[in-house]
Amino acid sequence: MEDSSEKTSLRRLLLEKRDNTSSDLLEIASKKIQNRLRGIGAYRDAQRVGVYYSIGSEIRTRDIIQEIISGGRDVFLPRVTGDSMEFKKIEEPSSLEEGAFGIMEPRDACQTADRLDVMLVPTVGVSHGGTRLGYGHGYYDRYLAREKITAMSLTLEKQVVGRIPGSAHDVPMDWIITEDRAIKV
Repeated sequence: MEDSSEKTSLRRLLLEKRDNTSSDLLEIASKKIQNRLRGIGAYRDAQRVGVYYSIGSEIRTRDIIQEIISGGRDVFLPRVTGDSMEFKKIEEPSSLEEGAFGIMEPRDACQTADRLDVMLVPTVGVSHGGTRLGYGHGYYDRYLAREKITAMSLTLEKQVVGRIPGSAHDVPMDWIITEDRAIKV
């Protein structure tokens, strides 16, 4: 997907801000976000949850994944093939292998989701109105455009900005979850 130069500049700035967050602060923020998620009915009641496997300075999801599995709910992680992404069920860490972009993803043999109730979405930045800025590849937007899923942006408070230039293919988030608040968009 081609981005405007404004989007590209904003992405670079927000990634730099996020990358400058200490590992300790990121861990604390991730725990607070996990606690906030538990208070949201749409997440708490979801039986089939799509989750990303965090890398770098993203909000940590390993504990969230483990909590979903331990709670008897189904967790699905993305697997990228070419220009598309599908979500596959994992039951334990051994269900994962290194995939596209060096990110851990479910093995091909894992069960593919026919539907998800909620999706936790990685975020570089998000506007108060729910316009999400990702990494610019469009995988999540394409997937969310095809499926009716409650989309929850997990992000640091400092990544929530007044405005993100939108594109026709952008799918707005239903929730923005930060270490400080949960916002229903």
